[in-house]
Amino acid sequence: MAKKHTFKQTLVNFIDQHLLFYASLFLLIFIPLYPKIPLFDAIPGYIVRVRLEDIFVGLTTLFYLIQVWRKKVSWKNPVAKWILAYIAVAFLSIISGLFIIRTIPLETIHLAKSVLHLLRYIEYFALLFILYSSIKSEKDLQVVIYVLALTVLLVSIYGYGQKYRYWPVFSTMNREFSKGMVLYLTEHARVQSTFAGHYDLAAFLVLLLPIFYVLGIKSQKKLERISFKILHLIGLWLLVVSASRTSFAAYLLAILFAIIFLAWQEQSLLKRLWAILRRGLSFSVLILLMILLFGGDMQDRFLQLLRAYPEAYTAYEESVQFSEEQIALLEDKYENLAKFVKNRGNPPDNGLAVDENTAFTADNTITRTDEQPVSSRPVDVYEDIPDKVLEEDSQGNLVVVEKERTWSPNAMKYGLSLAIRLDELWPNAIRGFMTNPLVGSAYGTLNKKEFYQFTEAESTDNNFLRTLGETGLLGFITFYGIFLVIFYQIKQNQKASPWLKNLNLAFMAASLGLLANALYIDVFASSKVAFTYWALAGAILAINYQQSHEAKTKQTQTQRQRLTSQKKQ
Repeated sequence: MAKKHTFKQTLVNFIDQHLLFYASLFLLIFIPLYPKIPLFDAIPGYIVRVRLEDIFVGLTTLFYLIQVWRKKVSWKNPVAKWILAYIAVAFLSIISGLFIIRTIPLETIHLAKSVLHLLRYIEYFALLFILYSSIKSEKDLQVVIYVLALTVLLVSIYGYGQKYRYWPVFSTMNREFSKGMVLYLTEHARVQSTFAGHYDLAAFLVLLLPIFYVLGIKSQKKLERISFKILHLIGLWLLVVSASRTSFAAYLLAILFAIIFLAWQEQSLLKRLWAILRRGLSFSVLILLMILLFGGDMQDRFLQLLRAYPEAYTAYEESVQFSEEQIALLEDKYENLAKFVKNRGNPPDNGLAVDENTAFTADNTITRTDEQPVSSRPVDVYEDIPDKVLEEDSQGNLVVVEKERTWSPNAMKYGLSLAIRLDELWPNAIRGFMTNPLVGSAYGTLNKKEFYQFTEAESTDNNFLRTLGETGLLGFITFYGIFLVIFYQIKQNQKASPWLKNLNLAFMAASLGLLANALYIDVFASSKVAFTYWALAGAILAINYQQSHEAKTKQTQTQRQRLTSQKKQ
């Protein structure tokens, strides 16, 4: 009996001390790697579906709540009050939408949609609480970083398989794809790896690549430096072939912040400037080579914007001509290697081809990036798809009539992608904010044209405007205040080890890059990267708060001892 009791107690101790941590590591690697294959509809006719990751996050959260109830872990952390305040504002926003400003019909399906979005935010935030409670030491935090590094490597391998070996694609770029259709990418499609779209993958890399860049420079172990440098290079390739302009620009901004933060560790101004110049030049060469070797689709997408400015476009064409000639010479010299790396083989017999550059936009216009534009259409629209409208015929019956499409000035100048934001999505969010500046117009209401309309998906493509539109000024302050509190708590830790100091500055640089990415994509509202970000934030916050709190406690104890000794004297 004694042995059974001992085994039981050992098992219980293991569960209490380690299971939450191991479950957290599983989620960190499973969520990015498992494709968005739906299990069932959360709401009939709605594009947001329940997936396996939701089940695992739910089970882990349930175990976490049991541990909180058993007082084995505490739910309290430096940002808990801010998160709870945001959730409270979101709840008030739904109540307002139902009974005050009347943006949500009193029907189950409309209320369920708004509540579903609130639950998604709670699901994202849950990982911050879970990681914060499960991280006990700096060694645990290192394990988290190693797991994320392995995840990026596996995501990159799968991305290579998608681009060159026709590995399956699961996309949510439109309603039909989101049902779990098995696709494969065409030659010029934008790689999305295990994510729901190229923009989601790119945002994930914006978060993690700056961390690997910094650790590749500052890690004290030679093997770690080499490993992180290689991983950063592989991840950068994946970011380039994802062809996401916004995320690529956000990544460059994050690396710039990282370079500046690293340089600020130097003692003199001259050394700081030299560090910025040295690292900036070497990084610029790396980026140039990556774009020239693998960034054909990325160049095309940047050119869509550049064509709006003829002088700049002409200068660009002249500058890249020589570089393209040199790249062609290199490819001829290493012809066999190039063929091996880029050989796509034959597509699967039963697969459905999809070009992620051929995406159905809000008005069902097909856009492409692998053909030359013509002047009568926006720079990113290449097929004359007529607009279908309902009209009465001579007998008074409603019939579908095809009419030539008309394009807005923004579409002709900037392309359809940006024009949809400027003409439709962003004004919708501003109107939602103006409807109720304090708590917004509630989740799932921004894109509706009429009160009872049921929209199949929600998008603003600007996380800041979406937050303002859905939850108003109070929601904006409480949500983005979380970032400020995290940065403040990190800054407060003056006793951090060199490794943790470098991780802290890398995380802050990556956070700023991701926030820049949020100007064009809803990365914190409907993206896999939200899971990873809040989990990583919780892990880093835990160690920094522990160390700074311990330092303050020791300082207080020292002061008390001094006062006691002075009284005795």
